[in-house]
Amino acid sequence: MKTNAFRPLIVVPVYNHAKPASILVEKIQAFNIPCLLVDDGSEPACGIALDTLRDRFPETVQVLHLPENQGKGGAVMAGFRHAAGQGYTHVLQIDADGQHVPADIPGFLQEAEQYPEQIICGCPIYDESVPKARLYGRYATHIWVWINTLSFEIRDSMCGFRVYPLNRIMVVLDRYNIGKRMDFDIDIMVRAHWSGIRVRNHPTRVTYPEDGVSHFDALHDNVRISKMHTKFFFTMVVTWPAILYRRWTRA
Repeated sequence: MKTNAFRPLIVVPVYNHAKPASILVEKIQAFNIPCLLVDDGSEPACGIALDTLRDRFPETVQVLHLPENQGKGGAVMAGFRHAAGQGYTHVLQIDADGQHVPADIPGFLQEAEQYPEQIICGCPIYDESVPKARLYGRYATHIWVWINTLSFEIRDSMCGFRVYPLNRIMVVLDRYNIGKRMDFDIDIMVRAHWSGIRVRNHPTRVTYPEDGVSHFDALHDNVRISKMHTKFFFTMVVTWPAILYRRWTRA
């Protein structure tokens, strides 16, 4: 089903990624789609660089400065609220670290316009640059997500390249306390699935730049994600019947 009121906003969470964020903004100008850079309490030099981008592209680039670091999830959710307040219908989330291919943006948005009530989630196609430990480690999360949703519908819950229907995702934000840091991408996908939002998996290329900077904390973020999976599992004891009933009625 297609809608005539499709108004997407690209939201980019930025934390001291001035150079890759600048490259990303340059590339997405070709699509003439409005973009919001959420400065997640970055150092002053990064904030200035983002303001410079806004001044260069005043028709398409906005900047939202958060006074303190909220974490990736906190920045994206601030972007959701900003987008909803400005009347946008969808948010395309893309990370600022240079791993994603901006040329894939039109394909994501085309699918989102065709299926406006569903999440269009990136399904990574990795090249040889991907660290093998990161690649294999993701499968532990994939398995837990499949268990906690009783479904294989979410192919990759960790990809930071996706499109959300704002009218439905804001209900999820109001209903649940979504993780604000690196647990966000997984947390919101599981909660959205529990809330009945369908997911479409969109293949997208992923490259790890040699000079890329990741803010993923191998210790603290993995502990945070492990606690989240445990909480999900025990929550599922009461959630499974509702999910199975919804699936049965949908069928």
